[in-house]
Amino acid sequence: MFNNMTLLVLFPLLYSVSVLTITHNPISSFTSPTPSAAKVCTLQNSFQPAFVAKGDYVIGGIFPIHYNQEMPDLNCTYRPPPVRCNGFDPRAFRYAQTMRLAVEEINQSTELLPNYTLGYKIFDSCSYPLTGQRAALALLNGLSEDDSPMCSSASSLLAVIGESGSSQSIVLSRILQPFRIPMISYFSTCACLSDKIKYPTFFRVIPNDDYQVKAIAQLLVRFNWTWVGLVRGDREYGRFAVQGLLRELQGTKVCVAYQEILPLLYNRQKTLEIIQVMRSSSAKVVVAFLSVGEMTPFLRDYMIQNITGIQWVASEAWVTASVFTWSKYYPYMGGTIGFGIRKGHISRLSDYLQTVNPQMYPNNLLVKELWQALYGCSSSVSSDSKLPPCTGQESLLEQHSAYMNTSSPRVAYNVYKAVYAIAHSLHNLLLCQPGSGPFQNNSCAQSNNIHPWQLQYYLQEMKFEIAGEEVNFDLKGDSIPYYDIINWQRGTGGNIEFVNVGLFDGTKPAGEELVIQEDRIIWTGHQSEVPVSVCSASCPPGSRKAVRLGEPVCCFDCVPCDSGKINNQTNSIDCRFCPDDFWSNKDRTACIPKEVEFLAYDSLGIALTVTSVVGACLTVAVFAVFFYHRHTAIVRVNNSELSFFILFALTLCFLCSLVFIGEPTPWSCMLRHTAFSITFSLCLSCILGKTLVVLAAFTATRPGDNIMKWLGPKQQRFIIFSCTLVQVVICAAWLIDAPPFPSRNTKYERSKIILECSVGSSLAFWCVLGYIGLQACLCFVLAFLARKLPGNFNEAKFITFTMLIFCAVWLAFIPAYISSPGKYADAVESFAILASSFGLLFCLFTPKCYIILVKPEKNTKQHLMGKDNK
Repeated sequence: MFNNMTLLVLFPLLYSVSVLTITHNPISSFTSPTPSAAKVCTLQNSFQPAFVAKGDYVIGGIFPIHYNQEMPDLNCTYRPPPVRCNGFDPRAFRYAQTMRLAVEEINQSTELLPNYTLGYKIFDSCSYPLTGQRAALALLNGLSEDDSPMCSSASSLLAVIGESGSSQSIVLSRILQPFRIPMISYFSTCACLSDKIKYPTFFRVIPNDDYQVKAIAQLLVRFNWTWVGLVRGDREYGRFAVQGLLRELQGTKVCVAYQEILPLLYNRQKTLEIIQVMRSSSAKVVVAFLSVGEMTPFLRDYMIQNITGIQWVASEAWVTASVFTWSKYYPYMGGTIGFGIRKGHISRLSDYLQTVNPQMYPNNLLVKELWQALYGCSSSVSSDSKLPPCTGQESLLEQHSAYMNTSSPRVAYNVYKAVYAIAHSLHNLLLCQPGSGPFQNNSCAQSNNIHPWQLQYYLQEMKFEIAGEEVNFDLKGDSIPYYDIINWQRGTGGNIEFVNVGLFDGTKPAGEELVIQEDRIIWTGHQSEVPVSVCSASCPPGSRKAVRLGEPVCCFDCVPCDSGKINNQTNSIDCRFCPDDFWSNKDRTACIPKEVEFLAYDSLGIALTVTSVVGACLTVAVFAVFFYHRHTAIVRVNNSELSFFILFALTLCFLCSLVFIGEPTPWSCMLRHTAFSITFSLCLSCILGKTLVVLAAFTATRPGDNIMKWLGPKQQRFIIFSCTLVQVVICAAWLIDAPPFPSRNTKYERSKIILECSVGSSLAFWCVLGYIGLQACLCFVLAFLARKLPGNFNEAKFITFTMLIFCAVWLAFIPAYISSPGKYADAVESFAILASSFGLLFCLFTPKCYIILVKPEKNTKQHLMGKDNK
């Protein structure tokens, strides 16, 4: 299966590794191998496995039993020594023992691989790709020249179980790929390994990170953590996991505040820089894609810096690491939540682990290191050891959770499933009937010469159940995606306990995979309330988000909605307009009906009403005084009939202002302007008639003038009637053509509906006012001409002054009316009516009432005509 060409091309890539070389003529090494080639194969170096067991079929196991390493001096002047491993990991040692247990169970089984035995070779990768390469090559070469089949026949190595880290698995897969040896990883989750073009022989019994990052993204969205930090290792696992998470977060409201990378070889200065970024950031949730070996030294410095208040979201690589169960971690890491591998049950594991001790394995250095890690004693007899010697009689207790925690195995259970997956595949391969096999010409594999690629075919098709769980591989070599949601909580003894608070089932429909029991979660700081991690606080209803220039979309300002717009949702990016007849409330959270405004009977309306009634009452009182003294000189001389007409018209003028108060209706709108215009036209017609009479009365004293015969009572009535009739005709045409009507004005003030009377025809409206103005001007001119006529009581003077006030009021009315909003326009018009009416009443009738009531001695014809002295 393997030729010398392959060895010469592949093996020199590494230094200080177990390599077979050919000792005969180098030229012959490029020719086909000869039967005698195996005799000249020699090992240039060796890498001893931790545990070995012979069998009919051998599988390899590679575990990171140490989590740290020291690089040798590479000065190229001598053969460098191997990488020195340190930092013993009892948890990884347990994984290796789980593989041994599974192999022993299979060998003892009468149903699985009867009459055949499995062997194994287990190596320590030191959690380092270079050491993993040495282990892989040692698996290929064999332990010695005698048992190495590399130069003569197919390897007895059928499959490899490993590695834990994705970076190491990538290296191992590439090493094993030319030999088509399948490997099953129990802890490598990088989604990159699902690429069957690059890694055709790779399988795993743990879900790939595509599912984990989907679960983490849903978790962040679920708890509204929109501002998070990312910390990852400088390996494929962290790089591809972060890439996948960022891809999943696209289209969500979650933003990444920072992304920090721990160097491949731990650097304390770089770690302190990362910790400083975490301390200064407003992101209170940190997602960490780190291995246990990366997380352990990082947390040491993290705790020294005394940082608290960070809510950690853990990846499956370290969320259930028993090394973090010590109570010293709880003040800093308590409340951590993450996704752990689905736990299983291995019934014999606890008893089997207790059989491992220095007495059973006196020459095994790893067992001695286990005892040293668990009991703080030394199994070495060297005098330079600073630890007390181990007796070898120490008993393994449950307190050694890093090694003895078998209550809910997760990674160890994956190792257990991986071994059984190989066994079931091999069992199916051996059951093949000649002539019905899956290979060329329907052939089967030869039981005494099985090639790894033949086993790979059966691995791809394998399906079995273990402890009620179905195990199989999809076309990408991945397994069914299940995760337990783990929460770090304080146990009764003060240590950290991994509490299951939910699950993620990747087989369920989108959006239904995540099931969480939120009431069972304890968050960072031992709080029961969900931590808040946002760049900007949520915008409450009534406001919208305004993204800050040059910053992520999660960082924004809250801008109140404009008037007339509302938003009843949190964190909305826009406010919407209210319907036409509605307006936003004070908080901008709901549309309420617009305030309807008109000149109602409020304080202003009541004031105008009272003024109108008082004016009408005063007019009636003057009417009564005049009627009671109708036979006196001042009433008779000033034409009592016209005076009564004027008082009647003034009463109507005062009362017509009441029509402007109240909600506009079609009838009230038509009545407002017509009543106002006709009553004032009537009043001014009477004043015009009185002015003509006064002017004629004083000019009739000249010899030969007979003008009074043309201004008798009938002629006066005709003047009043004809002048008023013109206004009536204008109003009638107005009402017929385009009458005033009630309208809802929303343009002047958008927050209100102003109920007003639209004039209908603006031309008619201004014609009505223009006619009244024409009458007033005519009265003013005529009265002005008669202002110097003789007599003690010249009414023309009072009419002149009255018309001045009347014209001043209505000239001021025009701009005030046009510029007044809403109900105030009606109030201005009503006020102009009242003001001009009071002006007419007081200027025309106050002097006469004064003489009637206060100076009755002047109420004689002689006095009024200026003849009393004569």
